[in-house]
Order: sequence, then C-alpha cells, then structure tokens
Amino acid sequence: MRKSLVTALCMTGSVALTAAIATGPAHAAPATGDSPTTAAARAGIHAPGEAYAGWKTPDTQQPLTRSVTPAAASGRTLGIDVSSHQGNVNWSSQWGAGVKWAYSKATEGTSYTNPYFAQQYNGSYKIGMIRGAYHFALPSSSSGAAQADYFVKHGGGWSKDGKTLPGMLDIEYNPYGSTCYGKSHSAMVSWIKSFLTEYKAKTGRDAPIYTTTDWWKTCTGNSTAFSKTNPLWIARYSSSPGTLPGSWPYYTMWQYTSSPLDKDWFNGDISRVKALANG
Repeated sequence: MRKSLVTALCMTGSVALTAAIATGPAHAAPATGDSPTTAAARAGIHAPGEAYAGWKTPDTQQPLTRSVTPAAASGRTLGIDVSSHQGNVNWSSQWGAGVKWAYSKATEGTSYTNPYFAQQYNGSYKIGMIRGAYHFALPSSSSGAAQADYFVKHGGGWSKDGKTLPGMLDIEYNPYGSTCYGKSHSAMVSWIKSFLTEYKAKTGRDAPIYTTTDWWKTCTGNSTAFSKTNPLWIARYSSSPGTLPGSWPYYTMWQYTSSPLDKDWFNGDISRVKALANG
C-alpha cells in the first residue's frame, strides 16, 4: 500500500536552501546493484531511489484505520514527512490542517536526489513550517561517511535560522535485498557511526535517527551507542509508539500513520521543535 499523491500546488519564488541541490539528473538511481524486492514493489517502490521512510513495517504494526487528530495529543506537535511519491505538495492545505513541521527526502545512497525536493523543502519553509531533510541509507552500497557527504551536498545541510531542523538518517528495511544489507550487528553500528560522525563534522549537528524497533533489534543487536547523542524518530503505526529500541528513554518524533500520507508527532510543543532547529 502506498500513500496517495497530495494535490499539487505550484510554489512561486524561492527560499534559499541551506545546502546545494544537485544540478545533474534529479532522478538518477542509486547504485544498489539490485532491483526492488517484491515487497518493495507492492509498497510502490518500482526503481532504485524510490524508497521512503516507513515503506515497510512489521506485521504487528498495521496502519491506523483512522488518523489521530492534533487535538488528541496534548503537548505534541503535528508534522509530516514526504518524498518523491507526493510530488509537489499543497503546503497551504497542510498548514491549514495543523501541520507545523515537515521533513522531505533529499537523497538516497550516493547518486539519487528527490526531483521534488526543492518544492517540498522551500514550500514548507515559505508557508511557515520548520523543515528538515532526510537521507535514505543504503549501507551495502557505499560508506556511511560517503553518504553523509552526498546528503550534505544535496540538501541535507543545516543553518541556525530557527526554521531548519538537522538532517535525519533514515535507516530501516532494505527495499533492494537482505533486511540488514548483508552486515553484521557490529558492521552496521560502525556504518551508522561513520555516517553520523561525518554529518556532525560537516554541520555541527547530531542527526536524528529514523528506524523501527524491530529493524534496530534485528540489524544492530539493539545497540545503545546513539541514545545519548542522536534524537530518536520511531516508526510504529499504532495508538502508541510502543517499546523503544536501544536505551532511548523517549522518542523525539513518532511516525504514527501512513494514511493518507506519513504523519508524525513531535514529542513536545512548538517551542521544542524550535529548540531542536536551533541546536
């Protein structure tokens, strides 16, 4: 099941990006060496580069039959995350629905950039949202440091303008092959450290980590290496975030449904979202 496209709204003008966007073919596929799996194809991923945050969740994490409304979560702030699957997003409509922050997929691997990234990233900023970019990790295709560098160069940078969130590392199920990208627990943890260390060296920020409890336990051995430095963005399509991975004492963001598109709670009011943006 894949979320429906959001009605397009062309945004005029341009808000300066905090990092450069690729000038080459925006739809270039990452060099994974593999085609999407059958499961990925069912989720709407038909070519390398089309992966998105939450493309697959465990069988116990089924989508909600109804969306939780903003009023149902006192002290939380509503957000969304988008990728090329949403195309040009109607940010005015999202703002009117109570969305105050957004993340847009910028890159995947070291050769793919989201062709809609500029409209999504600039449009959310222009309407008044606090925005950020994310990178879909492919640990089997290149080093963590190389992918962090590519991310920063193609939209994943950060500036202390009060409206730009640190770039997010999306590390989850492999749409192109084995669940853990052929890596052992220790090798996966080392890859993640490589990405996060390089990202911080380039931006000065600790990147949030998006994952599921099941994937984290399966592929990192439930590593506790990042809980004191990197905010957790947990994915679980249910009425609660459930058991958190590693030793994270709380989640910072929670992707709670993919219907009709990915919706997320920030674990705090808008002042906490701004605090994360400001570092």
